[in-house]
Formats: sequence, structure tokens, C-alpha cells
Amino acid sequence: MDTAVITGGSRGIGRAVVELFAQRGVHVVACARDRDGIEAVAAGTDATDGSITAVRADVRDEFDVERLMETAARVGETEGIDCVIANAGVYHGTAGETPLTDESYSAFDDTLRTNVRGVFATFREAAPHLSTDARAFVPSGQIAREAVAGYGVYAVSKAGSEAIARQFSAESGTSTAVLDLGRVATDLTGGDGRDPADLAPMFWWAATEADAETVDEAVLGLAEWKKATR
Repeated sequence: MDTAVITGGSRGIGRAVVELFAQRGVHVVACARDRDGIEAVAAGTDATDGSITAVRADVRDEFDVERLMETAARVGETEGIDCVIANAGVYHGTAGETPLTDESYSAFDDTLRTNVRGVFATFREAAPHLSTDARAFVPSGQIAREAVAGYGVYAVSKAGSEAIARQFSAESGTSTAVLDLGRVATDLTGGDGRDPADLAPMFWWAATEADAETVDEAVLGLAEWKKATR
């Protein structure tokens, strides 16, 4: 793998994956809305064999995403993008305390625009630049498939993002999977869950070691990863 694009790369699981991929020799093109935040990740990562190109981009803006993918297609040693991880996401409110009937229309709209439309824009704009054996991933969780009270539009948005991954796989020919990470200790969960750094190797496995048939149109969880790598 030469070039990977990771959205939402300035914190949480996105940052952990950016750092791991760069440390393992990949040229990572990482974006976030916060220019200072994503540039700090690039400057602070010890990427001896790889490198990080930091791009300020908002996945809600398709022109930002188009520019991101064009940048990624130019900077690698080989033509094309080998891996796309549509990681950028938002949660408005306190996790588990945002029932659907209490959501504001503005929170509903922005959550879908970021978590669903943002995944769509990421895959759509990446498509012309993907290498022949490229892989694409959407981080998600069980909340997308089994309703739990209190998660409102966030749960709806994760179900939508998983549907985009399935459709992209069916229509593009690119091996695409949902990575079910369980509960991750990030700002979205109030710091409760698994350390993002402990989960970053799951992305590496899915992007480089798992066979294409395992990845394509699948939901890959912790059990599959641990079984394959133990």
C-alpha cells in the first residue's frame, strides 16, 4: 500500500490510524476541519518510512473532498489511492442522551450531512483515483444495526453510512467493508471504551492482510480480526 486517505484524522481513531499507517511506510493524506489540529498530527508523528500530508477539508463540502482526493492522487510514489477510510463523524450532545424525538432539526441535518453525506462524498470523489486493488472502509458499530434508546440521529446516520459502504462495494468493484470497532474511547463517547491506539491495527489488517473476499461487502468486527491475527 502506497497511499491512503483518512478523513477525520486529527483525533480519536482517525489520528491513531493516521499515525500507525505512516509509521508503517504509507504516505497518508489526512484531513480534518481544524487545520491546526491536522497539521499538529503530521508534525508530531514519527513517520520514518512513510509520511503525512495534512489537508484542511470538511467532508460536508464536496469541493473540499474533491481537492483532497486530487491531492492524494498526486503525492504518492505510484498512481492512484490504495485505501480510503471515511472516518469523519460528529455526535451532537452527550452519547446515549440524545433521543430522536428531542433532536433539533439543525443537529439532525448536520449529523446526516457529516456522517452520511460525508461518506458519500468521500467515496464518490475518491472513485476516479482509486487503484485497481484499492480498499475502502467505514468505521461503525452495532448501534447501526441494533437500536438502543438515547442514540437518536447518530444511530440513524451510522446505518446510513453502512448502506453507502455496501452500495459502493456492489457498484464500484472496490473491496469495501464496515469495521465494527465496538465502543471506542473518543470525544464522541466521553472517553469510555477501547483505546483508539489498540484498534488502529485492525485497520492495518483489513487494508493489507485480510483477503479481498473477506473485506468485500462485509461487516468486520473485533472477533474476525482477532481470530485472523492470533
